Amino acid sequence: MRNYIFGLFCFLINFSSFSQDLPEQKTQSKIQEITLFLNGAQVFEKAETNIPTGESTVVIKGLSPYLEEKSIQVKALGNFTIQAVNKRMDYLTEDAMSESTQKIENQIKTLEKDIQKEELRLSVLAEKVSLLDVNKKLGGNQSLTSAEFRQTLELYDTELMKIKTEQFTIQDKIAESSKEIRKLENQINAIRESNRDSKAEIRIRIKAPSAGKAQFEFNYLVANAGWFPKYDVRVKDVNSPLTINYKAEVYQNTGVDWKDVKLRFSNGNPNQSGVAPNLDKWNLNYARLTVFEPRNTQPFNGTGSGVVVSATDGAPIPGVTILVKGTSIGTVTDVDGRYNITIPTNGTTLAYSFIGYELQETPIRGRSSINISLSEDMQALNEVVTTGYGDKTNYEELQGRVPGVTIRGSSKMKVAMEAPILETTFQENQTTVEIEVTEPYSIQTNGERTLVDLKAYEIPANYQYKAIPKLDNDAFLIAQINDWNQYSLLEGESNLYFEDGFVGRSILNAASLEDTLSVSMGRDRSIVIQREKVDEFARKRTIGSNITENRGYEITVRNNKSQAVNLQIIDQIPVSVNSNITVEVGNISGGKLNEETGIITWNITIPPGSQEKLTFQYEVKYPKNERVVLD
Repeated sequence: MRNYIFGLFCFLINFSSFSQDLPEQKTQSKIQEITLFLNGAQVFEKAETNIPTGESTVVIKGLSPYLEEKSIQVKALGNFTIQAVNKRMDYLTEDAMSESTQKIENQIKTLEKDIQKEELRLSVLAEKVSLLDVNKKLGGNQSLTSAEFRQTLELYDTELMKIKTEQFTIQDKIAESSKEIRKLENQINAIRESNRDSKAEIRIRIKAPSAGKAQFEFNYLVANAGWFPKYDVRVKDVNSPLTINYKAEVYQNTGVDWKDVKLRFSNGNPNQSGVAPNLDKWNLNYARLTVFEPRNTQPFNGTGSGVVVSATDGAPIPGVTILVKGTSIGTVTDVDGRYNITIPTNGTTLAYSFIGYELQETPIRGRSSINISLSEDMQALNEVVTTGYGDKTNYEELQGRVPGVTIRGSSKMKVAMEAPILETTFQENQTTVEIEVTEPYSIQTNGERTLVDLKAYEIPANYQYKAIPKLDNDAFLIAQINDWNQYSLLEGESNLYFEDGFVGRSILNAASLEDTLSVSMGRDRSIVIQREKVDEFARKRTIGSNITENRGYEITVRNNKSQAVNLQIIDQIPVSVNSNITVEVGNISGGKLNEETGIITWNITIPPGSQEKLTFQYEVKYPKNERVVLD
């Protein structure tokens, strides 16, 4: 028996040049393992079949149409030689509808039958109204007495009210059922779009001296899949360690369901160029002869939301990937095309992508609501193009990644035992970090978000409250983590929990270059802060050719918590950038002044139930024919 490894990377052989009149051995493969990148995935599969003597072609069918041909690598076991490998699209085979799709179809049929029954009931009620109308006319017969006529009208009123009430209830039920049908149809459209009729197949031309069995292990890159890091950050109290639950939000629209596969998460991006940039010469010239590159401005720190619809018919698109450009922060739309995403301070652009639609990027520009219409990409509907994976270095890295690889450099962390978390192993490579989930997982090709628990860390942290009462009277709890690089975290959205309550969402800024990672745990309204201008210190005088103005402020802080708190308070005085304007600092209650920025910082400890006051004063002198703004 001989092992042959055939890595097809830089060259491809046209199918027509080697498959003419050769016997074909068709077989199916099984996915063993998935390595998910932030954008894209590497799929590891196995297949086996019987081969005849001489030359033949092994056809592995039912693969993702988004398989990247240049990334295919094949390892074969058997008494034969691999001559060539290539990918071909199979437009003639239509796989049976997946179980999930069939289940949705059955739900739609049930709802449609319910609507038909309700409509039949409406028609019966309409007939009853017609009969009542006829009886009302008969009731108008002059032979009836006044009492009989009134009795007829009362009966007509009672019966008609019952009918109209039932009609209203039925119409409401029909509207709700129709709305549910539209949602289910959107789900099916997303599944059908990702599970297109066409599939890819890998064709392996071999030559064997005798008939026998052949086993194949192969891997390839596939588009329309990826993961985003997500976190649950919990603090019981400021005397307890911080707990971080590390999660992966997975999406996949590859057209093939992943059933009971081993998952590995990598912080690498195979679609990103690995070529180091060059710095061109900087030619300095007059501004009128210089071309300036526009830059995105106005970063937004908050939450963005919206709806993504088709530009063709306005229908919502579920499963659209939304990414904060330049970060690992992202999400996907739900069945109604809606999304919600936390924007970091450096976030300036959102990128929207989905199968069969053109990639769209839009600047944030301080907006919290962004609705998008995606246009169909006619070229993408007919072919799949993936770029950025064509250098030799990446090929050599991929060549060693096969099932059964020995884990190297794994690190043991302290794992919190509050919730059952899947067993995982961290592997640190030369340029990337991978997280391997031991238990198998199943993820359908429907674009829906699937959360996978990775790790739970119990981390010692220092806690400090921070407040800038000039901008906001609330105090914010900041957890500071030392030596945080050992935890292999990525920048991502985090849900914040403090004292057993959800306090909001934030960004875990693992892209920071600081030695200490600061995690904002949100507002704590048990600390009451008030900033007031002190009229006693507010004076304005004219002395000669100058005006002198004085200002003073008082900051009052009360700790309503049951334990002492460490609080950092920040305020400022103005800094002159004009030689004719002078600023003199008065009493600042022991605060530390940065003379370059004018920032005053107080670090104080307030006992439980106590109150403290801080004051600061300054004086500004400027020419009396000028005006400055101090309030």
